[in-house]
Amino acid sequence: MPPPRRDLEKTRRILEEWFRARLPAAREVAVGPLSGPAATGFSSDTLLFDLAYEQDGERVARALVCRAEPAGYGVFPSYDVTRQYRILEALAATGVPVPRLVALERDPARLGSRFFVMERVAGRIPSDNPPYHAGGWLTESSPAERAAVWESGLDALAAIHRCDPAALGIDFLDAPRPGDDTIAWQLAHWDRYVEWVAEGRRFPILEAARAWLLANRPPATTRRELCWGDARIGNMIFDGGRVAAVLDWEMATLGPAEMDLGWFLLLDRHHCEGIGVPRLDGFPARAASIARWEAGSGRRAEHVAFWELFAAYRFAAIMARVAGQMQHFEVLPADSRFAWENPMAALLAKMLDASASDRAERTRPGGSR
Repeated sequence: MPPPRRDLEKTRRILEEWFRARLPAAREVAVGPLSGPAATGFSSDTLLFDLAYEQDGERVARALVCRAEPAGYGVFPSYDVTRQYRILEALAATGVPVPRLVALERDPARLGSRFFVMERVAGRIPSDNPPYHAGGWLTESSPAERAAVWESGLDALAAIHRCDPAALGIDFLDAPRPGDDTIAWQLAHWDRYVEWVAEGRRFPILEAARAWLLANRPPATTRRELCWGDARIGNMIFDGGRVAAVLDWEMATLGPAEMDLGWFLLLDRHHCEGIGVPRLDGFPARAASIARWEAGSGRRAEHVAFWELFAAYRFAAIMARVAGQMQHFEVLPADSRFAWENPMAALLAKMLDASASDRAERTRPGGSR
């Protein structure tokens, strides 16, 4: 993991002064020690802390989270916490469970970047490190408990896709304009990201995936549903087997909702097949998962295989950038090959091989067409 990029004690003092200014009627305002989530930190700075103060003769204690724009070597070309704040603000009036917002700070002078603060939601998050099929609390849960987590996650995803972006006023997202082909826009958007990540280097697996996507892309569509972007149970807080909060909206966009469904399925596949461990008992199969999403979203899932491979293409590109970030922070050596030799790149290659084999079987004489 990257080392801390902030002086935590200095940041704590700044936040304490910030809260004192925001709570003029409060006394003895104190921000406790800052910490970060155990297995995140690549794309943003997330700080957990407790706030305590006295107001109207009563002691108040609050568990809070600060999300700040990263400084220096980032995973994405740009990062806008004001956009995330506005998305969470809009979703607060829907059935999508999101954390309660506290405040947004637009002035980057305080912490060196813009940030917002939200309430910390009680519960547990499926582990990314180690992936939840290999370690963490889900490995100790019963099959029924795992099924409840997965199905609740799909239900929350469907709730997102039932939202009307226009009615919510989410027209500020980096997304195709009304009437544009949203698939073409998304492909072009991620082509630019891959070019930015590559910095002139060649990544044959990404080139092969792009060729497949162009050859197998669905018919043009103007669908502009709200897409969470980083749709996975590892970005959800669970309490008693139910989703208590949906987190991390930095990749939110508009497009076909199956883009999220493909990412949701692909990331789970990465956390078992991608790292060579069996999928935990209790997790519903792919077909059952798609059917549950269809029932919850009220629409038929289309071209899911395309969106799964598109997810693998995007995630492999992000992993290449993360590898560069880890080299920048000297977590990996300068000559590391992790940018193109990592579990996601290997899974993407496997998916491309499987697609080629399936196509050959369907087109051979006597094969199924």
